[in-house]
Amino acid sequence: MATASLLNMSVPAADNSTPTQGLLMPKLQYRFRATFTNFGITSATGPITQQVMDFTRPNVTFENIDLPIYNSTVKIAGKHTWADITCKLRDDAAGTASSLVAGQLQKQLDFNEQSSSQAGIDYKFTVTFEVLDGGNGTNAPTVLETWNIYGAYLQGVNYDAANYGTNEVMTITMAIRYDNAEQILSNGLGVGTTSTASVPGQGVQGQPISTG
Repeated sequence: MATASLLNMSVPAADNSTPTQGLLMPKLQYRFRATFTNFGITSATGPITQQVMDFTRPNVTFENIDLPIYNSTVKIAGKHTWADITCKLRDDAAGTASSLVAGQLQKQLDFNEQSSSQAGIDYKFTVTFEVLDGGNGTNAPTVLETWNIYGAYLQGVNYDAANYGTNEVMTITMAIRYDNAEQILSNGLGVGTTSTASVPGQGVQGQPISTG
């Protein structure tokens, strides 16, 4: 009886379609993995994955287009923008993470020779961010959500400060800009992977902006 009562510990559906729906397990912030590809001057980017402290998931916004009409204004979506993300690393004593970050910065601009890359393809990298279920060791983790982040580069790097009065580790915070992102959920859906909207450019010309 006590176990059955746990099914009532959530908000009931308005139409009572799922009267015994229990609370769904949330994703937990500390179960994740970030993998970098084509980052720095070496292919061995695994050490960065182990040194990640926190990572910002992508955020997207649409610009607004106002269409003034007779007695009102119609609003439609304009171009979208992916917000910058941040990734904080532990600055290890061996300098492994720091050297990888330095290598990426040098790809973007040779600070000694003051020479820059010819094109974005020369220095841009890809990040794969995964939300995990907590598995490890012989119980391999299940990926609950994946973000593939394309055309990324370092917009800024903060090497943190030193302080005699703290017990904190030294960190490196990377501000990352990117061109596009794709979300893949465990059910195969997500941003950039599926759409129920009409294919752009295939709609009927002259159709109403809103039918509501």
